[in-house]
Formats: sequence, structure tokens, C-alpha cells
Amino acid sequence: MKVFIKTTAILFLLIAITGCSRKKNTFLNRNWHAVTAEYNTLYNGNLALELGIEALNDRYLDNYWDILPVERMEIREQVMAPGENINPNFLVAEEKAVKAIQRHSMLIEGSEKNPQIDEAYLLLGKARYYDQRFVPALEAFNYILHKYPLSNTINEARIWREKTNMRLEFDEVAIRNLKKILQAERLDKADRAEASAMLAQAYLNIGAQDSSLAHIKKAAELTEVNNKKGRYWYITGQLYDVLGKPDSASYAFDQVIDLNRKIPRIYLVNAMVRQIEFMDATSDKKAEVLEQLNSLAGDRENRPYLDKIYFQLAEFHYRQDSIRLAVDYYNRSLRTPSNNAYLQSLDYETLGNINFDAANYEVAGAYYDSTLTKLSTNSREYRLIKRKRDNLEDVIYYENMAREADSILYLASLPEEKQLAYFTDYTDKLREKASSEAEKPTQQAAAENFFENKRPAMPGVPNPGSSFYFYNATAVAYGKQEFFRRWGDRELADNWRTRRTAGQGAALDKIGVAEVLDNDPRFDPQTYLTTLPKDKAAIDSLQSDLNFATYQLGLIYREKFGENELAAERLEFLLDNNPEERLLIPAKYNLYKIYDELGMTAKALSLKNDILVRYPESRYAAILENPESFMRDENNPTALYEELYRKYENQEYQAVITESSEMINQFTGDEIVPKLELLKAMAEGRLYGFEKYRESLNYVALNYPQASEGKKAQELLTKALPSLSASEFTADSIVTSFKLVFPFEKAAREDATELKKQISEIITEQGESQEVSVDVYNEDQDFVVVHGFTSAQRAKGFAENLVKNKKQPVTKNYFYISTPNYRIAQIHKNIETYLNSLNTP
Repeated sequence: MKVFIKTTAILFLLIAITGCSRKKNTFLNRNWHAVTAEYNTLYNGNLALELGIEALNDRYLDNYWDILPVERMEIREQVMAPGENINPNFLVAEEKAVKAIQRHSMLIEGSEKNPQIDEAYLLLGKARYYDQRFVPALEAFNYILHKYPLSNTINEARIWREKTNMRLEFDEVAIRNLKKILQAERLDKADRAEASAMLAQAYLNIGAQDSSLAHIKKAAELTEVNNKKGRYWYITGQLYDVLGKPDSASYAFDQVIDLNRKIPRIYLVNAMVRQIEFMDATSDKKAEVLEQLNSLAGDRENRPYLDKIYFQLAEFHYRQDSIRLAVDYYNRSLRTPSNNAYLQSLDYETLGNINFDAANYEVAGAYYDSTLTKLSTNSREYRLIKRKRDNLEDVIYYENMAREADSILYLASLPEEKQLAYFTDYTDKLREKASSEAEKPTQQAAAENFFENKRPAMPGVPNPGSSFYFYNATAVAYGKQEFFRRWGDRELADNWRTRRTAGQGAALDKIGVAEVLDNDPRFDPQTYLTTLPKDKAAIDSLQSDLNFATYQLGLIYREKFGENELAAERLEFLLDNNPEERLLIPAKYNLYKIYDELGMTAKALSLKNDILVRYPESRYAAILENPESFMRDENNPTALYEELYRKYENQEYQAVITESSEMINQFTGDEIVPKLELLKAMAEGRLYGFEKYRESLNYVALNYPQASEGKKAQELLTKALPSLSASEFTADSIVTSFKLVFPFEKAAREDATELKKQISEIITEQGESQEVSVDVYNEDQDFVVVHGFTSAQRAKGFAENLVKNKKQPVTKNYFYISTPNYRIAQIHKNIETYLNSLNTP
């Protein structure tokens, strides 16, 4: 028996040794390597691949508001570093495939004898494909096609090659090759379904939705994998919907619903929701639609998808103008735990739109801010919402400005007795609220105050709305009263509770809540009456603010939001509010355009005739008479601004200041006005110096805070001006750049130009490298400046040579100055200080 066992063991050992050879084409060798590769290395590799694919699918989130891709795979935008991979399972699968090729390949005389090696290359290609290394994956699939043309996996390899081509954006190549694959007669049902699905995706990639539809439908009919069948039918329904065939789309979604529990429930829920949408669009059975949506929400199995269901309920109520219910369901959708950022962005955006329509602009802005956090910064939706949010800044600013001015003007217009009655009623409510809070337990009052809106405190004065107990005067007064009622007049000493004092039980000094309230100016109507404007100048200023804000709102609603009705409402209010003439004509012109766009022909014609008859010399009349020629007119605002800017570049600062002031009055309300204001501020800075520049920038920043020019002015104020504020001159000994300066009175501008020409000729003749310019210093003086000296001595020597020049002697007074000091002198207009320092011993 022992001899038999030993003989058997030796026999198997000999078989194993001889079977391991990859160079001998024997029956034993071929089957040894084939079986070992298939049931060991490749088995483990395919298992790792399946785990990796499952992880990819778990992480991938479908966007059901867009046509679903055929394959659930998220493509990473960033390039991976060498050795980095998406999922370690794909690395394992690749390693197993390589191991199978290296250890079990039997390439003898140019022919592969192991029938499992083509499977290894297929696994290698798939692992690289899912790891998003598409070029190496393409190499693996091409190797199968070139080296194993008779492989039983040849069709699968061809399909995978075209999938890879599509990932490399070679969609036309993929379409051509997939068509050839589908023409093959010997193509099994599974491969035909896969090829049809990939061909549908390729057509989707190039935007050919009608061509894609035929192939995805065919794939849905052929595939026997239920998950794929459900996805393909859902895509079919989406494509029918996009192509305007609701009946066919409804049929496709019915196919998804019929699969029921055979497919992931997410497909089922979305298909049901889409069916309900079609019912809502094509019938009047609103009650039935609502019942089905509520039924979906009440199904316990649908709890993971309540965010979608609540959103659809919100959309249903929104379409029915049940805004309160819609808001409630949008908020429910947001409160439901969800990782669907796009759905949340839709919730936030719609809530923002609802608040915008209700004129709650600050709340709408907050919702739009939340929307942006849920969108990719590179997406089209992000850019649209961002633009709308930025425009809303203007609306918030001018609506608040108009509301405040209108409220104050209304109160100021009331008789004194009505003003007193208004503020008495207001302060009585404040007093009642403060008194009730003071009588609550202190901890409860503090807790409630914490959640109330607080107004900022005046410097050095505790915030009256603070939650801190000792900052609430009424609560403190009540606390003192309760203490004396319970304990009497106690001395501040140790053991005060048990220590008896002579004053215990004495009468309490009546501090009381009422006395505190009577002494608080917040509860005195006269506090508010004294703040109302009385003089005509202040009231006129408020009236001007109201009109300007109303005009700006009319333009914003029309031009930035396309809300013509809101724009017309604001402009009509303006025209009824006795606006100044600078706003009157542009308001009428813009209202005319709104009426024309809304089809209100009679009103539009009336305004047009009014402008033409009463303001025939205005540019708006010129536009109405001949719009096309005005667009080519050199006197339109943009052309005039460009001409003005050219004057600024030519140092014609006084002309820029004068003409920009005229244009600002002429084009009031036009988008060009902030540009003109900023250009004027820059010209004033160049002509009058640092302090005027700061004053002018501050004006632009305060009056046009939402315009890009206003923001630019604010940026200059906070970042650039601090570095320019120093007006002290530096020592010339540490500087290596100097200028030679010849001062001229403004009236002698021609003489300055002539000197510049003369010096330029001398520099050219002598072969020097200096440059000459005429610089504006201030409104009275210009400088002819020679640049490019490395020391004061060189500048002085050059000036002396100019005096001695026999051909063209220059006898004009001059001084030399370092480049940093010249910059300071130009910024602060303090050249006299510098010259006096030169004459100081």
C-alpha cells in the first residue's frame, strides 16, 4: 500500500513538472496551462473586475433630468499621477491578466496554443478601460483582433474596442465599426444587444437623437439582463419625450414599470413619476395625479426616493398656483436626506424664484447662493444662476433705497398729529413687548431673545436686542424688584441669606419696570419724530433718491431679468412721481419700448409721439425717428466714451473732466454713466492729486456699488491708495533713476512742445538713449521731462550741455529729480515742497 502511494505521488509530480513547460505543444501542457489560467488567475481577475464595476456603479449618480448614458461610469476630468488608479480592484484584475499571460502563454512558432490567453487580454483591456486608461485598453483589444482572429471572444473584443474609441471621442469611427459588427450574421443575441446599445450612445454623443432611438429600443428588446433592460427602456422613453412623441414615451416607461422588482427601484420610481407627468400634461384629472403622487410618497419602499417624489409634488402644486403647498414640498424635498446635488439645486432655485416674484429679494438671493453651492462651477446652469444672483445685488440695493425713501417721504408728508399717532402706536407696541419680556423668567427671556433679530448697538452702548441678561434694562429692573420683594434690602456681604440686617423688610425703592420703560428713549414717540426731515432740501434729496432708484429698477427688471411687467410698473410709478427731466425722457423712452414689446400698441404710440413732439432735440427722439442711423452715429454713448478715453490717454484731463460731467447729465440712467464717473475720477486724480482722487473714487464706490466700475473704485480705495498715501520725498543718494524737468505755464503749451522737439533732435544727433515727454502736472503747469538718467550728475551734465549747444542752445530753467520723487510729486502735487528742500541749506 505504501509503495502504491509513493508511486502515485511520484507520477503526479512528474506530470506537474512536465506539464509546466510552455515551450512544448503537448496535450498535457496545453490543458495544464489552460485550466490553471481559467480557474485560478483569470477567475480571481474577473472577480476583482466585477467588484470594481460594482463599486463604480454604487458611486455613480444618474441625472434623470437629462438623457441617461447607456453605461453608468463617471469620467474623471483630472489626470491621474503615475501609479494612481480609480479602484484597487481594477489594478488587481490587470495584474491577474498580466500574470496569466506571462505564466501561461504558449506562443510556439508564432501561434498561441493556450485558448485562455485571448480571455486574459480581454480582461486586461476591460481593467484598463474601467481604470480610465483608454489608450492602453485600446492596445489590449487591438491585440486580440490582430493575433486571435478566430477567438470566440472576437465580437466582444470588437465591441469593447468601439466603446474605448467613444471614450476617446472617436464617435464617427465607433459608429462606422459598430454598424459593420451588427451586419455580421454570426453574432449572438447578447453581443447584438450590447453593440446596439453602444451604437445608440455613439449617436447620442454626436447629437443624433432620432438615430439613437432606434438602436437603444432594439437593445432593450434583445437584452436578457433585467438591469440593462430597465435602463434601456427608460432611455427609450426619454428620447421619445425629447422628440415630441409622448404616447411612445409613455409606452416605453410602461415597459420599465412592468419589470417591477426585477430592476433597481430607482428606475421604477422615476418611470412612475414620468408617467404621472404625462398624465398631468395630457388630461384634466388633477385629483388622480395628486392621488398617485401621494401614493408614491406613502409607500415605505420609496423612502430612499422621497426627495424626488416631494419635488414632483411641489412642481404639481406650483403649476396649480398653490404656492404655499409648493413651498412646503420644496422644503420637504430639501429636508429629506439626499446625495442628489442637482435635485437640491432645483429646489433652491425654484424657492429663489418664488421669493423673487414675491419681491423678497434678500431671501431670493440667499436661495440662489445655496443653489450655486450645489452646482459645478463649470456648468452652464452655474453661470446662469451666478449672473442672476449678481444682478439681484442691484435689485436688493435699489429696492431697499426706494423703500426707505418712500417710507420717510410718506411719514414726512403726514400732519404732525398723524405722525405722533403713528409713532405712538409703534412705541406702544414696543413697550408692550418689552414689558412682557421683562416679566418672564430671566432664562426664558434670554433664550427667546437669542433667536430674535438683533439690531447693532451704538458705540459704547449695550445692544438692546442682546440675549445677555444684564444688557436688557427691563429684565434687570424686574430682577431687582423680585429680589427686594423676596429678600428685602440686603447688604452686600458674606452669608447674606442668613445674615439679618437692620434694613431687612424695609420698604423697597420703587425702581420698577414702568420707570425704566419711561426713561428709555426707544419708547418715546418724540425720538422718532425728531428724525423726520423738515427742510425742503432734505425732502427734495429723498425724492431724488426715490426717483433714481425707481428708474434703475425699471431698467434692471427689463434688461437683466426680462420682467417687462415689473419694469413697466416701476417706470409708471416714476412718471407719476414728478421726476426731474434727466430721468423723465429716458423713462418715457424705455416705457415706450416695453409697451411695444408687450403689444400695447396704443400706449407705445402715445409715448413715442410725446417724445417726438415735446423733446425733438433729444437723442431719444433721434433714435425713434431713425434707429438704424443712430446705431451708426458717432454721437452714441459708446462712441463718445471711446473718444473721451482717447483724450484721457492724450493727457487732456481738463477736457475729460468737463465733457464727462456733461455726458453724465445727458445719459443719466444709461449703463455708460458709471464708466464716465470712473474715467472722470481718474482724470481728476491726474490733474488735482491724491486727495481729489480719493474723494472722487469714494463717490463712484458709494453711488455705483453694484456696477463693475463701483467695485473697481472700491478696490482701488482699499488696495491701491494706501500704497500711494506717502508724500515724503526720499534721499536721492540711494536712487539710480533720474529725470530732467523743464516747467512751463499752461498757456505756453506750444513752447513746451517745441522744446520737446528740440531736445529730441539733440538726443538723436548725439546718439543718446534718453526719451522726452510733455507731462501734465496740474491745471496751471506742464513739464517737459527728459527720462533715462542713472544719476543726478548725469542729468545735470546733460542740462549744461543743452545750454552750451551751439546749434540749438536751451536756456530754459530746469531741475532734476529722482524717478520715485517725481512719482510722489505727480501724485500729491507737491513739487514746491521738493524744490524748497533743494534750496534749504
